[in-house]
Amino acid sequence: MNWRFTTVLVLMGATALLLQARNTAEIIPAHQPLQSFPRTFDGWLSTDVPMSKDVLDVLGPGDFLTREYQNGSSLPAVGLFIAYFPTQRSGDTIHSPKNCLPSAGWVPLRSDRTTLSLSGHAPFKANRYLIALGQERQLVLYWYLAHDRAVASEYWAKYYLVADSIRMRRSDGSLIRLTTKFLPGESIDSAQQRLLKLANNIVPVIDDYVPR
Repeated sequence: MNWRFTTVLVLMGATALLLQARNTAEIIPAHQPLQSFPRTFDGWLSTDVPMSKDVLDVLGPGDFLTREYQNGSSLPAVGLFIAYFPTQRSGDTIHSPKNCLPSAGWVPLRSDRTTLSLSGHAPFKANRYLIALGQERQLVLYWYLAHDRAVASEYWAKYYLVADSIRMRRSDGSLIRLTTKFLPGESIDSAQQRLLKLANNIVPVIDDYVPR
């Protein structure tokens, strides 16, 4: 009975804090629009990929970027998707690629995590996802980023969303996703290195678009 009583008290306290945070004026930080994100990096050129109205309606209010970066004509492009939500209090939250990709017809073949050590950021865990559509194979890396904190777990991202709403009066956050096709016979490590080369260019400039 004691542990049940304690659990109820903790849940009531957490609910009270969350309600108090929701009733407090939220801070919406200034940020540059994602459409102004650098189109070129050293050796990389890019092309914007339009997003349909149906996709935008599913994502909800936010700032989104879908772009393909090419480094060398013989290598597959690297797709970059950034979703930034200035606020998530209204219920429009970040959609997990593990839900979105299968709904688009991609079949998951392998899912694990890898540690990324990128320029301008402390090492962090990211999700690594091998997917297939017919004969095509793609490698996906993605992570959640908010207030200079990068995490792989969507559950930890939800926890920090509540904690930051209370502590900082901010509920903004983002998803960063990189994808690339496999060359014939290419290994996962080789495809991942292609993703990391672009990621090393992205992370040092991301703070202007996803505020710390």
